[in-house]
Amino acid sequence: MEKVSIIPFEEQYSKYFYQLNREWLEAFFYVEPYDEKVLSQPQKYIIDQGGYIFFAKINNQIVGTVALMKIIDTVYELSKMAVSPERRGQKIGHELLQHCINFSKENHIEKLLLYSNRKLENAIYLYKKYGFKEIPLELDNPYARGDIKMELIIDEFTS
Repeated sequence: MEKVSIIPFEEQYSKYFYQLNREWLEAFFYVEPYDEKVLSQPQKYIIDQGGYIFFAKINNQIVGTVALMKIIDTVYELSKMAVSPERRGQKIGHELLQHCINFSKENHIEKLLLYSNRKLENAIYLYKKYGFKEIPLELDNPYARGDIKMELIIDEFTS
């Protein structure tokens, strides 16, 4: 198995953040106006707001991405996780998720939230495997496709 490196956001990788997420959204749903805004300007809507973006890199090629969008100092939304179609099934999503959990511990983030859709059974399974629990979904959640909300309380026992 090829070595996956998880690297932080750099402006030069913005196009991959956009392309990977857009491809994923178009394959499973559609690109909502909120998605287009955030994906086309990640520096403005994620990084400058106190959030983080990470990329999975194999052999100098960006093959996946994920964002942590700041809600408050100790709570972030796990968002915009996408892996290139030809790399799906290679546990890259696992590596990105584990990196976000480790990063959260190191940076005193207490809770990760996420919105997903129940038809994404593999994603829901992955989140549950890492300890995310379903919580009530607010009516005014930011995504039309979101029909499940989950949270992970980060503590010393989180894997």
